[in-house]
Amino acid sequence: MTSRTEQFTGTMAVRDAHRFDVASLERYLRSRVEGFNGTAEVTQFKGGQSNPTFLVSAGGKRYVIRRKPPGTLLPSAHAVDREYRVITALAATDVPVPRTYALCDDESVIGTPFYVMDFVEGRIFWEPSLPGLSPDERGRIYDAMNDVIARLHRVDPSAVGLSDYGKPGNYFARQIARWSKQYRASETKPIEAMHHLIEWLPRHVPAGDETTIVHGDYRLDNMVFHPDKPVILALLDWELSTLGHPLADFSYNCMQWRLPTETGRGLAGSDSASLGIPTEEEYVAAYCRRTGRERIGNWDFCLAYNMFRLAAILQGIAGRVEQGTAASPHAVQTAAMARPIAEQGWTVAQRVGG
Repeated sequence: MTSRTEQFTGTMAVRDAHRFDVASLERYLRSRVEGFNGTAEVTQFKGGQSNPTFLVSAGGKRYVIRRKPPGTLLPSAHAVDREYRVITALAATDVPVPRTYALCDDESVIGTPFYVMDFVEGRIFWEPSLPGLSPDERGRIYDAMNDVIARLHRVDPSAVGLSDYGKPGNYFARQIARWSKQYRASETKPIEAMHHLIEWLPRHVPAGDETTIVHGDYRLDNMVFHPDKPVILALLDWELSTLGHPLADFSYNCMQWRLPTETGRGLAGSDSASLGIPTEEEYVAAYCRRTGRERIGNWDFCLAYNMFRLAAILQGIAGRVEQGTAASPHAVQTAAMARPIAEQGWTVAQRVGG
């Protein structure tokens, strides 16, 4: 069986469904990106399920293009303009992001809106068990991941011009409504656990609220690490970012301890101690120290919510598979995870009761 690292590392020829006029892109880059020169060579990154992502090499430099996929899209999905805005704003903070160059909303250039940013050279870890690294290296990688999400949640949105990047307050309720709608819009085969969660979650939203910038898809394979050091050089894939509850963001990051290893995203059943990876409890404690929290309540609700949300995202991929517009050739395999993750979410929810 091919590992996630083999499946997703590197680039490939541009898929037929995502081809565009390279000469048109080249003309745009010459006019909008300072220093761009030479003939553009374009390949497509293997990773990336939602917004097709391309490597553009020209004049001895490399750039990355993120574009909306072609075809009929769900409302508010594939918001490359929002990605560009948040990455650009965070350049002034200690959250590591790539340098951005331009946002193009003129569909005549390559068919859909896109933005341009630097290619950041480094390591992307596609498997949470970090095969091939020493226990000490694994521990440091996880500590760096914990540090950066804490840094993100400490950023004042107003200070970086993002006070209107999302609606403040009531985040869980709004997200539950949003993802319920998205799930129904892309449902291919009914998933009973999702219908249970759609009914259960709104009735169990915990009291109290906080608002920070949230990444929305914070996980190990959405960051570029230094080639030799346990240092994050760039946090990628900001499509789902907004203003929201930091614990929704953080508990999503922690789902990997609950997901089975066969999903390619999980550590459940792994021996953390021998791997050098912190336990979920240790990882949560480190985040609490970095963000000044004593503890996190309503943890099972947060996890159930995120399993529901992830299942809805995966169902969206299943919908794109049916349309033939899925960005990744491994989309069928990824979409199949929607049902088991939803069922796990319902199991966690039932522990909360009510």
